[in-house]
Amino acid sequence: MTMKFRAWAVLILAVAFALSPLASDGFNGFTKDQFPVVLDHWPAQPAGWAFSIWGVIYLWLIAGLAYGALRRAEDPDWQAARPALALSLAVGVPWIAVANARPILATVMIIVMAGGAITALLRSGRKDRIWQAGPIGLYAGWLTAASAVAMAVTLSGYGLLSGMASALLLLALALIVALSVQAQRPEIASYPIAVGWALIGIIAANADATYWPVALLAAVGLVALVWRFFRGRRQAA
Repeated sequence: MTMKFRAWAVLILAVAFALSPLASDGFNGFTKDQFPVVLDHWPAQPAGWAFSIWGVIYLWLIAGLAYGALRRAEDPDWQAARPALALSLAVGVPWIAVANARPILATVMIIVMAGGAITALLRSGRKDRIWQAGPIGLYAGWLTAASAVAMAVTLSGYGLLSGMASALLLLALALIVALSVQAQRPEIASYPIAVGWALIGIIAANADATYWPVALLAAVGLVALVWRFFRGRRQAA
């Protein structure tokens, strides 16, 4: 497989991924009727408006990958990230349709998507940060949070854990992963921005005093991401 082919293939996958919501009713989170255990509220799931970040993710990925295909198709600095990103996007193309029908399969798929995106981010080059690592970071950051949310909702939706317990467990796991990734690539601001946006959505969704532990953990995680970001900036200076 030539370098040019890889560059154009991952761009085509990004376009298909961005167009995939048009083939369905879109996705703003799982719904109660998809699970045998009906909960009034899933504390792990961000407020609906938080999903608007997908518009930015789609546009930035397409713009960045188009730049890569047109200007950096054979640049070695761009090569390492492309296979993992292609895998993530290929799984992502049918994801919304699957999520609206089969939440367990969708949960497995989004874990694969997140793993591919994070791998692509860690392998991304140091050049053209706005076009290469920037969009991948935003995509990987949101998927870090989204995969944890999907797991928490599925666990509680099938009665394996309570809504509160699953939210706390998976949110803690997401924060561990996020901080670890951030520590490895502290110069990529888009990754913690996306995770932080998800955390803000979770805080907003749990304004009710009943779910204050989830909102508190999300707030602590947000502070930790900000602290780690500025610490990385100071170390790089």
